[in-house]
Amino acid sequence: MKRRSLKLLSLSVVSMLLVGSLVGCSQQKESTTTATKKLGMVISTLNNPFFVSMKDGAEKKAKELGYTLVVLDSQNDSAKERSNVEDLMQQGVTAIIINPTDSDAVKNSIQVANDKKVPVITVDRQANGGDVVCHVASDNVKGGSMAADFILDQLKTKSDIKIVELQGIPGASATRDRGAGFHKVVDGKANVKVVASQAADFDRQKGLSVTENIIQATPAFDAVFAHNDEMALGAVKALKAANKNVIIVGFDGNKDAVDAVNSGDMAATIAQQPDLMGSMAVDNAVKVTKGETVPKQIPVELKIVKK
Repeated sequence: MKRRSLKLLSLSVVSMLLVGSLVGCSQQKESTTTATKKLGMVISTLNNPFFVSMKDGAEKKAKELGYTLVVLDSQNDSAKERSNVEDLMQQGVTAIIINPTDSDAVKNSIQVANDKKVPVITVDRQANGGDVVCHVASDNVKGGSMAADFILDQLKTKSDIKIVELQGIPGASATRDRGAGFHKVVDGKANVKVVASQAADFDRQKGLSVTENIIQATPAFDAVFAHNDEMALGAVKALKAANKNVIIVGFDGNKDAVDAVNSGDMAATIAQQPDLMGSMAVDNAVKVTKGETVPKQIPVELKIVKK
C-alpha cells in the first residue's frame, strides 16, 4: 500500500514538473515573440502637430501589424536623441525609425544602432551619415519649388516682387531642401528679390519674433515663404499686429494652417501627409525585420492647399 502511494506521489510530481516545464517553454516562446515584435521610433519633437500626426500614423500601422511601437521624444536635442536610441537598444527593439533633429548630428545616434546591427529607417529628414536602410519623405525640393511658383503666380502683375524667407532649423535636410527648391525658382529672376532670409527653427513663437524683427528692418515686402506651417502661423500673428497684408505660404499642411488658409490668413500651404509617412515608415521597418528588401528612398506625395 505504501509503495503504491509512493508511486502515485512520484507520478504526480513528475506530471507537475512536466506541466511546469511546458508552461515555462510557452511563456518563454511568448516573451521572445513579443520582444521580436517591438519597434522603436525617435521623433525630433512632439511639440509640433506635424510630428504628433506622424506618431499617430506610425502607432496605428504598428497596431494593425501586431507590433509594439515605443515612441520617444528628442525635444529637438541631438544629445537627447542619442540617449533615446541607447534606451531603445536596451529595450531590445528589432528596428528603429528616426526623425532626425539635425541631419549631421544624427549620424552619432544611428551609429549606436549600427553597432548593435539594428536596422535604421529615417523619416522626413535625411541623415548625412551612418548606415540607413530606407528613407521615407516628401520631395522637399519639389515642395519648395511649388511654394515659389505659387507666390510668383499670385504676384505676376507686379514688376518688382519682394519675398521674405523663414528658414527651419539650420542643418536639417528639410531646411536645406525646401530652401533649395524655393531658390531654384526665384533666384536669377530680374524682378524678384529675397529681401530677408532668416532661421526661425520650425517654431511658431520664433516665427513670430523673427517676422517682427524683419518688419522693423525691412518693412516693404509682398510675400512670406516659411519652411513649415508653425513658422508661417507665427508670421501671420506678427503681420496682423503690424496691419500688413502679404501673401503667406507655409509647408506641411497641418490642421491649424489649413484652417488659416480657409479663413484667408494664409494663402497656401504645401501639404505633406505626416500620418502616411509614419505609417509607411513602420510598414517598411516591419519588412526589414522580416528580411525583405525595401527601396532606399520612398517618396510621399505632396499637394498644395489653397482657398
